[in-house]
Amino acid sequence: MSVKITYLVHGTTTDNEKEISSGWYDVELSELGIKQSKELKNQIKEKHFDVVFCSDLKRAVNSAELTFGKTVEIVQDERLRECNYGTYNAKPSEMVEPMQEQNISKPFPEGESYEDVKSRIDSFLQDLKKDYNNKHIAIVAHKAPQLALDVLLKGKTWEEAFAEDWRKKKAWQPGWEYILD
Repeated sequence: MSVKITYLVHGTTTDNEKEISSGWYDVELSELGIKQSKELKNQIKEKHFDVVFCSDLKRAVNSAELTFGKTVEIVQDERLRECNYGTYNAKPSEMVEPMQEQNISKPFPEGESYEDVKSRIDSFLQDLKKDYNNKHIAIVAHKAPQLALDVLLKGKTWEEAFAEDWRKKKAWQPGWEYILD
């Protein structure tokens, strides 16, 4: 009894292009992000999903809609949001990125910690176990939830998850696979 998860990241945003860390700031996809989301449809066309979950932030919602259209149910879930950087939402990445690993246990001012994100994702996974056993689901979301999956399902420490994050190597791929037992 398990749930197969394919994790997809939202397309490039206007903030990404300006090197801004959005956090909970609800930013739009850029033209490139729209193109990426449409192209992803062809890159994953061989996969069948029983349902698609996405963050309720519009960059993830729009990416999911552009990739999947009406071919499968898309369910928004706020637990899949990016880390809330609090007063650092929508601030320059050169300021926010170095703070992320310092905020694994300590919340960002007026925001949350990565441990808080892990708790949100763990709650989401517990619901998946109950409701989607033996199903293949897709998730369209952000960096922090994906790192939390690495910690929760692949047994990495936060430090390992940050160090091995594909974003550092610019090693994007059309989906990362996880198994929830």
